[in-house]
Amino acid sequence: MGGENNEEKVSMPFFGLPRIYPFIRKYRLRIVLMVILGALTVLVDAAYPLFNRYALNRYVGGKTLDTLPYFILVYIAVLLTQMVLNIVSTTMCGTQEMIVNRDLRNAAFEHLQTLSFSYYNQNSVGYIHSRVMSDTGLIGEIVSWGMMSLVWNSAYLISILVIMLAIDLRLAGYIILLLPVAAVFLTYFQRRLLVYNRKIREINSRITGDFNEGITGDRTIKVLNIEEKMRRDFETDTVDMKKTSVRASHYSALLISSMTMMSSLVLALVLWKGGSLTEEKLMQIGTLSVFLTYALEMLEPISEIIETLSHFVSIQVNIERLTRLLAEKPDVFDTPEVVAKYGDSFRPKRENWEELHGDVEFRDVSFRYPDGEELVLSHFNLKVPAGTNVAIVGETGAGKSTLVNLVCRFFEPTEGAVLIDGRDARERSQLWLHSNIGYVLQTPHLFSGTIRDNLRYGRPEATDGEIMDALRIVSADGIVERMDKGLDSEVGEGGELLSTGEKQLLSFARAILADPRILVLDEATSSIDTVTEKAIQNAIATVIAGRTSFVIAHRLSTIVGADVILVVRDGKIIGSGTHEKLMAEKGYYYELYTKQFEELAIRKVWAGE
Repeated sequence: MGGENNEEKVSMPFFGLPRIYPFIRKYRLRIVLMVILGALTVLVDAAYPLFNRYALNRYVGGKTLDTLPYFILVYIAVLLTQMVLNIVSTTMCGTQEMIVNRDLRNAAFEHLQTLSFSYYNQNSVGYIHSRVMSDTGLIGEIVSWGMMSLVWNSAYLISILVIMLAIDLRLAGYIILLLPVAAVFLTYFQRRLLVYNRKIREINSRITGDFNEGITGDRTIKVLNIEEKMRRDFETDTVDMKKTSVRASHYSALLISSMTMMSSLVLALVLWKGGSLTEEKLMQIGTLSVFLTYALEMLEPISEIIETLSHFVSIQVNIERLTRLLAEKPDVFDTPEVVAKYGDSFRPKRENWEELHGDVEFRDVSFRYPDGEELVLSHFNLKVPAGTNVAIVGETGAGKSTLVNLVCRFFEPTEGAVLIDGRDARERSQLWLHSNIGYVLQTPHLFSGTIRDNLRYGRPEATDGEIMDALRIVSADGIVERMDKGLDSEVGEGGELLSTGEKQLLSFARAILADPRILVLDEATSSIDTVTEKAIQNAIATVIAGRTSFVIAHRLSTIVGADVILVVRDGKIIGSGTHEKLMAEKGYYYELYTKQFEELAIRKVWAGE
């Protein structure tokens, strides 16, 4: 898909953080305070060995306890200070992560609501979901815990190096000479480990996809008898996961072993040189204790710094993908002048909205899809007065939905204009138009929640009585009556607790409840049985009275009474007129109509009717 192949390596200064600075700018004071508190916490950590030095030199070496009460009080005070600083800085860090995650996800989700259909045609659900959830989570983590880890470990390393240099320049110099060697070892193993961890995440995504297909496509798998192929594919990915994970474990073990070896070398050096100095009375035992403590601890912050910097590098790809999503421009958008007067989808100015009557006109419209090359419409003209019933017919894939997509402003004309009530649709907001359109899709979709919740998407202020009236019009009241909790019954995720026909009936009721001036039925009765369809056709005749309606027909017998029938073939409108006119011409429409009735007659014979 379009967005899925853009995983190229990127190179951005400062690890790409300037790209997301607008999302953390308003929290910069919080971040500065978080960093300061973290640094103070580290300074206290680095000072603890100095307490041990004082205690050993004075109370053990000096053999006196004269200042012990004061020492204990100061030690406890420092301990409590460290605890408070640690709690506050850690809480602030966790809060900052959640705030950044929230802001990034809200911004991404809101932006997705503004994008046109073409974006969703070119990018899979999995790709978009990963941008909104996975990438934002990693970015939120790196600008909070990652940043704090860098501050903590850098401050700690600098603090202990300064303390060691201040205490004994020679011994500190020996230790510092070993640090570049340790850094080279740790950097190599950290980078290799990062590479394999990336591969593990990629393979895990494949395994998740295989597992998902194996469950959701269970019927198709059994019908096609491809269980063995699915098993082999899944096994291939799991074996790949095992091999990669073993390699990652190998480098993880090497990393830990390298840290242990380097720590042992530094410790041996301190014991050798420091022990000699202590034996020669040039260094006190407490001072040697400080060096031993720092020698054991100093490699861990180096490793943490290298790991954090590696994460900062790897997060560039996530930042690039997210910012690319946020920079995506919709193909259909309202001009600044329209937004200023009518508002947008999130901040509408309904007081400025004019009443929509339902006149629709295609004026010299040419159109090609954003990802297409050929014109679907070429200099097309059509006037649809308010209250007109327009039917659109043609074979599957002929392009019947193009016209209604233009009427609804899901796409913009390449040339020409679509006029609503005599004005270019682009002169008023998309939300104004969409609020006056009822759209029933061929594949019905319900949201998680109750029947009442789903119907009120059509009109939030609707009463239960109005909801039941809408249900009765489309013969869907029986669905509610059969369910234990009536309107409070849950429909499940995507309406999974209902049959396809029941979901379609509720979608009809939702559209009718909205009382739209323009009604679009996109093969809306194809998922309903014949008996129910007849009842709905009678209801539709009542509902479309006085409304402009566009009906994409599945069964041609249902649109013979339409005011205008548009015949579509290979993406082109090749005929228009009433049913009687088109039948008299004995053209393509005549072929479609007679062919469908022949198929119906054959089915009746086979059914023994």
